Amino acid sequence: MSAALRFTGPVLPDSPDDSRDLYVVAGPDGGGVVTYEPQPGAETVASGWIVPGLVDAHCHVGLDANGGVDEETTEQQALTDRDAGALLLRDCGSPVDTSWVNEREDLPRLVRAGRHIARTRRYIRNFAHEVEPADLTAYVAQEAQRGDGWVKLVGDWIERDAGDLRPSFPAEDFAAAIRTAHEHGAKVTAHCFGEEVLPIVIDAGIDCIEHGTGLSEDLVDQMAAQGTALVPTAINLNNFPTFAEAAGSKFPAYAEHMTALHARRKQTIMSAFEAGVAIYAGTDAGGQLPHGLIADEVAELHAWGLPAVDALGAASWRGREWLGLDGTLAEGSPADFVVLDRDPRSDIGALKRPARVVLRGRVVA
Repeated sequence: MSAALRFTGPVLPDSPDDSRDLYVVAGPDGGGVVTYEPQPGAETVASGWIVPGLVDAHCHVGLDANGGVDEETTEQQALTDRDAGALLLRDCGSPVDTSWVNEREDLPRLVRAGRHIARTRRYIRNFAHEVEPADLTAYVAQEAQRGDGWVKLVGDWIERDAGDLRPSFPAEDFAAAIRTAHEHGAKVTAHCFGEEVLPIVIDAGIDCIEHGTGLSEDLVDQMAAQGTALVPTAINLNNFPTFAEAAGSKFPAYAEHMTALHARRKQTIMSAFEAGVAIYAGTDAGGQLPHGLIADEVAELHAWGLPAVDALGAASWRGREWLGLDGTLAEGSPADFVVLDRDPRSDIGALKRPARVVLRGRVVA
């Protein structure tokens, strides 16, 4: 970058009530970094509430409802997220290699989990490696090497003979899979809708639960004690009635179960929050849902009961720190942030239309 840029306003979370001048200057690697030292001749770009770049902690870049997509579609997905202010994405399973996204300075930073690993004929067609228990650890080791420090398991899905949700693998195989990932330096997360799989994977030391609608009070206490994170994907949980209706004629027990999980979803997620479980915001975009919905996810978490600052932190500074990036816009940190025209702590809807989006020191939207 060339000339310094100047932004003015409160800087969340460290200086939420005092207006500051934040400057963006070239860093050692050429990307923009934050400084609060006055820069003569800096171009004033915008004023407003300055928030560290948003995080979609559960999305699927390179995937649509039918499976893997081409690079042009993948690029558009990433750009849609970027323009919505989501500058850090945790991809929770994609059948295509999207590592090239991190080579593009104009696209969000991407933390990949490789491809989903599911039981044979027990997940959405064309999404996952579908394996039997004997092969599970080998595939976990493979995806741990292919991803960026995460592996994604499908914890439960419809078991046809039972006609309802059942764990994808026996408990001992889940435990071996999680142990294998950790030995390869990767964390593990799992898709978990129902109740039965959760104690199995939590006891095995899993790092994160996706969805978590089957959680109980004892399990959220255990998660809080162990440091197990939760990404609820609230806007996707709202679709459970649609899932139930689609399967109702063939799997009535599953339809009834999903309806019950939907009915208590808000209470379940709030009980986790109140127990001290670390909750992060993720949209589940890329499978059935479009990209660019991070503001909707934050608004939904807030509507369910999370205080605005906690819902916002789950999709900004806390999410960034969790995924290994600078959580706040401290001196010398990467210049990834959004500028909002209203205080999101009092009006969470301000996230919906960022006035400016700055990625790697460049104004991109």
